[in-house]
Amino acid sequence: MWHLLEPLHALLYYAPEAFEEATALGYDTGERWPSYFAWRAAPLGAAGPLRVASAFYSFSPAMVARYVPAAWATADPADVLAARLRAVDRAYRALLGEDAVAGPDPDPGPGLVEAAALARRAAEAASCAGRPLAAANAALPWPDAPHLVLWQAATVLREHRGDGHLAALLAAGLDPVEALVSFAAAGAAPEPVFASRGWSAAEWSAARDRLAARGLVDADGTATGAGRDLRAGIERRTDELAAAPWAALGPGEADRLADLLGGPWLAVIGSGLLPAENTLGIGKV
Repeated sequence: MWHLLEPLHALLYYAPEAFEEATALGYDTGERWPSYFAWRAAPLGAAGPLRVASAFYSFSPAMVARYVPAAWATADPADVLAARLRAVDRAYRALLGEDAVAGPDPDPGPGLVEAAALARRAAEAASCAGRPLAAANAALPWPDAPHLVLWQAATVLREHRGDGHLAALLAAGLDPVEALVSFAAAGAAPEPVFASRGWSAAEWSAARDRLAARGLVDADGTATGAGRDLRAGIERRTDELAAAPWAALGPGEADRLADLLGGPWLAVIGSGLLPAENTLGIGKV
């Protein structure tokens, strides 16, 4: 379910419509980070860099401080939230087609209506205790349009899973940069891809040394058997912590939602908008 829903959420960070909306708010879109931090952190309100770095976890605090609180000097979080729904609306219409989103009546296609209802039920079953990003998104009002309900449900569920993942990383004794180094060491993506998180070469090297001292990586930075076992345990625990919404939905309706998400998933993945190499683990066609 995560592999199907994550691309539907992540489109916000790459779609040209999102950059257009960000430009209209006053953000510099010569790079994607000013709008990324605004889009993702806006549900937290005008949060400062310490709070955002804590919630996002894997980003260097120095990098976060470059974009927060400058994001709120550019636009109020409420205006950002309104703009991100406009961005998703436009991006979904462009990728899924007006017939799927609005239909000829103009009612949305029945598959999208059903998918949105199922995804919302799953999202509303997600406990947000100890999960700041999930809670912040779950507290937002639900939009009316089914395609926007689907996106918001995907967002709540991905942040719910992400918050649980951070708990698993903490329990495994991995600090933010160690979490990335260990992930790269296990072959999740090439090390240069993780440079987007803003850690310096010295910070990365020091984290690798700490992991080597624990027997989790070899001298060349490749994960050892113990390192791979640790990462596998973290992913397993992440899945366990993310299971409650799907247990509430039940296997039959979860399978039905998976079937309904196939078309939108292919549209987003096949658009080429999402990077082929990324730190999200997004699948390919």
